[in-house]
Amino acid sequence: MSLLYTLIIGGLAGWIASSLMKGRGMGILMNIILGIIGAFVGTFLFKVLQVDGGVLGIRSGSILMDIVSSTFGAVVVLFIAKVLAK
Repeated sequence: MSLLYTLIIGGLAGWIASSLMKGRGMGILMNIILGIIGAFVGTFLFKVLQVDGGVLGIRSGSILMDIVSSTFGAVVVLFIAKVLAK
């Protein structure tokens, strides 16, 4: 069940991030990969910056918090990729 959860949250986070960054459609597989990588990056950055759900008004450990942190990480990954591509 956790693999399915990871794939769903990863796909959703990758799709949101690519929409926010005004990128071309990358397809479901790339969205899932971007979202999963973004989850690691977002979780790491939220811990370093000491951001938890209470600061954002979201219950820590909730699905919404997972989506927010994964999307944040995916946006960071996309931004870095665009900077490096130039």
